[in-house]
Amino acid sequence: MMRPAVLADLSALLRLELSSFETDRISRRQFRYLLTRARACTLVAESGGQLLGYVLILFSRATSVARLYSIAVGDQMRGRGLGRALVAAAERAAWEQERAYMRLEIRRDNLASQALFERAGYRRFGILSDYYADHMEAIRYEKALSPGLKPALHRIPFYEQTLDFTCGSSSLMMAMQALRPRLELNRTLELRIWRESTTIFMTSGHGGCGPLGLALAARSRGFAVEVFVNDPGVPLIDSVRSPEKKEVMRLVHEDMLAEALRLEIPVHSGALGIEDLQRRWDSGAVPLVLISSYRIYREKFPHWVVITGFDPRFVYVHDPYIDYANGETTLDSIDMPIRRDDFTRMARYGRVGLKAVVLVSN
Repeated sequence: MMRPAVLADLSALLRLELSSFETDRISRRQFRYLLTRARACTLVAESGGQLLGYVLILFSRATSVARLYSIAVGDQMRGRGLGRALVAAAERAAWEQERAYMRLEIRRDNLASQALFERAGYRRFGILSDYYADHMEAIRYEKALSPGLKPALHRIPFYEQTLDFTCGSSSLMMAMQALRPRLELNRTLELRIWRESTTIFMTSGHGGCGPLGLALAARSRGFAVEVFVNDPGVPLIDSVRSPEKKEVMRLVHEDMLAEALRLEIPVHSGALGIEDLQRRWDSGAVPLVLISSYRIYREKFPHWVVITGFDPRFVYVHDPYIDYANGETTLDSIDMPIRRDDFTRMARYGRVGLKAVVLVSN
């Protein structure tokens, strides 16, 4: 019998965990959290009151990805098809939560698990170096749970931002390397572009990158750029109260605007819808889009992402931020599928509903 796990299963789950894995085990406290509070689903297989196996699925915020976090089968049931049954149950649970993709990581040396998931239709799409506690690599796998989804998404490389305020420069770096694969991405370039692009003071802390700043940074490196902003004023000036900071933002914005005009960078007063973004993508441009992070991280701050593809239901993005505090990994930030209507609501920020897009091309 397959059913959702409950707290009464805690000791049995822990025994199965200890007998199945030598490292990277889920602790009793972690199981308790996952069973009671986390955005997770744990399914168990049992017979005659004995727990025979489990599968644990995590659900990403605001995206249509589920992550198969852990699966274990008791020694007495191995080779009898229970692993396949648990995977199928996990996929059904993910689909019920309106998740269209399942992702997971498997140890490089776990050939049995690799064979299990490859037979179930999962494809390899990357490697995470030094991922496990014993430094073993992880192979990334993914499966579309609905047929006909997802184009081949190999066009945009991934770069993780190293500081809370460098999402803009990191997104631009991904776009630039997609267009010029020999470009080396590193922290020095990340900070240099952030320094060139920063126009925004937030309530506290470091400023973030504005659309004109990112466009100028890309143009100075020989890329063609276009900017679309629906508000002709100073972006996000309402996010600060200090008159001095407002004045700094105004002066920097005016200087950047004058430089953009001198360089004949097209700066459009308007917004691009998803269909327009897809047409530009199809013609070879890579769009950087400013979003509100609230729908993903439940915190209100402006955040840059880079679009990596489209299909009839989803917009795909690389998010340079990885929410480690909530158990996420690089896997959760690469080619994040976001429903088109959700993306439309997400791609605006603040009381004025600021919409900003920077198109980068060769």
